[in-house]
Amino acid sequence: MNHDHNGHERPGDALRTVARSKLVMIGFLLVIAYFLWTEHRAHVIQFLPFLLLAACPLMHIFMHGGHRHGHGPDDATKDTNAKGER
Repeated sequence: MNHDHNGHERPGDALRTVARSKLVMIGFLLVIAYFLWTEHRAHVIQFLPFLLLAACPLMHIFMHGGHRHGHGPDDATKDTNAKGER
């Protein structure tokens, strides 16, 4: 029974492989972003004002929580932590 131990990976090899694959993925994403920006710049720029306007209600809904806290008469009975959040 002869076992060839040269084919087995060491623990550091797996980490290097993961780090290398992340760098390759970032490189591909940068290339894709560059070509999307250069080819579709005119289409994207014309919609930027509308994206800003659309961001306002989305931020209001998701960042303020829909104003469900701090505006009702039964707020004293609800559980709150030290910061006043639920």
